[in-house]
Amino acid sequence: MTYCLAMRLDEGLLFLSDTRTNAGVDNVSTYRKLHVFRPGDDRVFVLQSAGNLATTQEVLDRITRDLAAGGESLNTVNHLFEAALYLGRLSSDVARNHAATLGANANATFILGGQVGDEAPDILLVYPEGNYIRCSDDRPFLQIGETKYGKAWLDLAVRSHADMATAGKIALSSMAATALANLSVGPPYDLGIYRTGSHELQHARIAGDSPFLSRLVDVWRDHLLAAMHALPEIEPGDIALLEPESRPT
Repeated sequence: MTYCLAMRLDEGLLFLSDTRTNAGVDNVSTYRKLHVFRPGDDRVFVLQSAGNLATTQEVLDRITRDLAAGGESLNTVNHLFEAALYLGRLSSDVARNHAATLGANANATFILGGQVGDEAPDILLVYPEGNYIRCSDDRPFLQIGETKYGKAWLDLAVRSHADMATAGKIALSSMAATALANLSVGPPYDLGIYRTGSHELQHARIAGDSPFLSRLVDVWRDHLLAAMHALPEIEPGDIALLEPESRPT
């Protein structure tokens, strides 16, 4: 399984991906799910992937091949949405080539983020069918993979005016919630920070034994427990009691 998330902020973009993949509890591996392409000084693209690992790797190989071939590629698009359509075509073509043996298991889903020229940076979710959606201004984040456990934290905390440091803590808290609930998601985590206009990605890897990650998870747990104890007590009359259900004899 996988968990990847991306945020669009006033300062730029933030990406966080786990690295755990598994084909059963006895076959767990680590693979990078955050990939960076910088084909020119005026553009940078960040891909996060979920789904079939072989499809993802073939898509990445085709992107690299196209950049070297000089035809349509990430170096020829003029807008980020054109890059999303290009990525979608590659992904759906690869999945279709293997559909006879794998069916829907050949599919992959991507988050594509970055900036082309002077356009505002953005993040788009590219579906296996090849189409895409943008994040909204009200909910400026996207998720792929095991999204449900960390989503509530993002819904409550993410706003476009969050600074990069705050967004990083929100993202790691969302990842921690997912990893605690699902053992198929886990460290090391790849963190990417893109500042508007830089056309470069700051990339860091956070290991599972990172002291900072341990402190963050401990504080996150402590505050959740404190919040639980701060909830109001249920008093008599607060909840209407139902009569015992009667069953026909």
